[in-house]
Amino acid sequence: MVWRTHERAKNPAGGGVRVLVTGGAGFIGSHVVDALVEAGDDVVVLDRAQPAPEAANPEARYVVGDVRHPAAWVEALAGVDAVCHQAARVGLGVDFADVGAYVEDNDAGTAVGLATLHGLGFDGPLVLASSMVVYGEGRYVCADHGVVRPGPRAPERLDAGSFEPPCPVCGRDLGREPVTEDAPADPRNVYAATKLHQEHLVAAWVREHPGTGAVALRYHNVYGPRMPRDTPYAGVASLFRSAIARGEPPRVFEDGRQTRDFVHVADVARANRLALTAPRTGSGVGATQAGFATYNVCSGRPRSVGDLADALWRSLGSDPECRPVVTGDWRAGDVRHVFASPAKAAAELGFRAAVRFEDGTADLAHRGS
Repeated sequence: MVWRTHERAKNPAGGGVRVLVTGGAGFIGSHVVDALVEAGDDVVVLDRAQPAPEAANPEARYVVGDVRHPAAWVEALAGVDAVCHQAARVGLGVDFADVGAYVEDNDAGTAVGLATLHGLGFDGPLVLASSMVVYGEGRYVCADHGVVRPGPRAPERLDAGSFEPPCPVCGRDLGREPVTEDAPADPRNVYAATKLHQEHLVAAWVREHPGTGAVALRYHNVYGPRMPRDTPYAGVASLFRSAIARGEPPRVFEDGRQTRDFVHVADVARANRLALTAPRTGSGVGATQAGFATYNVCSGRPRSVGDLADALWRSLGSDPECRPVVTGDWRAGDVRHVFASPAKAAAELGFRAAVRFEDGTADLAHRGS
């Protein structure tokens, strides 16, 4: 079935284009909406929930609908020039019983959207919110065997408090380096598998539609105001902040020395704006295939999970009763170290994170999640 080709619609205020942001009532999506509105774009939001008051932008138009339903996409896409697909089920979930919900929301929702874009003859840019979880573990180097890919961490080692993955060849300790976008994908949980499949679906859509362009932004650990809280799907920064606000010590898994790249949501929103406006020339900016490219969205300054808990604790008053506690507990599906190189996004999108870790954690602490 082929629907009518959409009509181009410029912002009546001048200067911008009409952008659809799916998931625009959520944490990251609402900040993307704010950034696009501020840049002068005409923003339409498709989300199955109404935004919370603090996340609602009065200049955006909100369409309540589910990305798994074609009719919702058709309604939201009227006159749209570009699509920013943020809608997704995030986090590790409760247990493997969540697998169906993740596949429905992330894989099926994306597939329905791409089919609708195809039917409408859409040829504008598409930005997909992807994730660093597609990498699995980060980049490791053995002094004797060079770059290696450690396998899944053994439960018996984790139970014994041995959290660092060993060299798969000799068993020695490994050094670690920033992950680049050409690293092999190795998703290690359900959420990660769905994010990688979203990338594959978008790449297939681009391949079938010459002249279009798409970018997958691989977010690293995003934090900042409006984070979901007190749910199994909340990010670790939100969980830590909520614990301290309740007068409880945040519980830090493993030994607290696992490293991530924490990037503030304001920087992530800006990366989306840059990706939407990147020129589509030749084989596509930074293309991994014709017209499709992936980028790390990160600060380039890795920190430990323990550093994060300590920074939030200090920002919220350093109450001795709420000092972070390192538990030694671990979760299947977690990885030890993954942090990224920001070089490709800087060179090709002009994106560099601007919010310092100290400022960003203070912002989260005092503005709330």
